[in-house]
Amino acid sequence: MFDIKKVSIFNTLSAEEVKELSRYLLSETFAKKEFVFSEGDPSEWLYIVQTGKVKITKLSNEGKEIILEIISPYEMFGGIAVVRGFPYPANAVAMEDCEVLKISRKNLLSLMDKLPNLMYCMAMNIGDRIKDTHETLKSIALEKVESRIASLLIKLSEKSGEKVSEGVAINMKLTKQDIAEMVGTTVETSIRTMSKLAKAGLVVSKAGKIIIRDLEKLRSLT
Repeated sequence: MFDIKKVSIFNTLSAEEVKELSRYLLSETFAKKEFVFSEGDPSEWLYIVQTGKVKITKLSNEGKEIILEIISPYEMFGGIAVVRGFPYPANAVAMEDCEVLKISRKNLLSLMDKLPNLMYCMAMNIGDRIKDTHETLKSIALEKVESRIASLLIKLSEKSGEKVSEGVAINMKLTKQDIAEMVGTTVETSIRTMSKLAKAGLVVSKAGKIIIRDLEKLRSLT
């Protein structure tokens, strides 16, 4: 059963407050590659991933898709636009079949007025997300591809890493295309760089998942 209190912005709510919140939550499913929303759409809903994963993307000036963030279960997205009332600044696309919860902007703002803790948690979450997006774009603009991919793998291991006998497994399936889009490079360059890291004994791919074999050496590349 989905525990809404595992969502960071709701983890300080009392049982009674969670009960009130639940009245406003709606469930919706999206198929793989389906858009949850597009850049420029009105920000009518705040979304929370229940199952599956959603990628937040933008198109570069050259028309290349760049993944800004991957949203996993118990994480929210669309919050900055909803709270500020401007159109969604990026696209949200299902990376796999997924189920989300959503709450309308009107109901969310109403709850934030009633629950000061919710307003505080939302503000902290939005601040962290803006910082992460800024760091992602800064990395794409300034760092070499090898450094960008190393930084990405470290970040993903911190977010969804699982200790295994060979090191730390990133608990999500990522294609070379996904990696390329997350660091703003070509698929060919992504393949070459991942092969180089594998030959150096830093990473290995098994069953579609990436295992980091030497985290410290990978950090030295960033």
